[in-house]
Amino acid sequence: MSVSQFLAPESVTVGLTVRDKEELMAAMLDLVSGRPQITDMASVRHDVEARERSMSTGVGKGLALPHAKTKGVTETVAALAVLSEPVPFDAVDDLPVQIVFLVLGIPEAKSQHVKILSRISRLMNQEAVRRRMLAAKSDDELFAAIEDAENHLLDE
Repeated sequence: MSVSQFLAPESVTVGLTVRDKEELMAAMLDLVSGRPQITDMASVRHDVEARERSMSTGVGKGLALPHAKTKGVTETVAALAVLSEPVPFDAVDDLPVQIVFLVLGIPEAKSQHVKILSRISRLMNQEAVRRRMLAAKSDDELFAAIEDAENHLLDE
């Protein structure tokens, strides 16, 4: 299982410009809104917002990992963005975020959901991976950066 398998070209973006956390969350949901796995966007939005209210998903090192298990999807869907400028996100280390992964899973797939979040965290703990993602000049470069990082992780 790889993180990149849940991404689609239209849900990966470089240079996203937002002013704050609220705008960022809306932009991330926009990235997945047209995906065929989304069956109820209102439910997805509600579940992501509820999860974020319970505890910030700003996990540190400039990374936010908003996620939810929701009946609004038929299978796991993800989005990835690198922001043009970091924004405050109530992260655990109080640093603003610049890399954001959104992960939406079905409620019945709790184990898969946890594995995906864990894999993203493992990838993002590598400074070289974060640097390459931040240096990406195009959506394709960003996607390649995450694929390459995962391939390297599998080789370990």
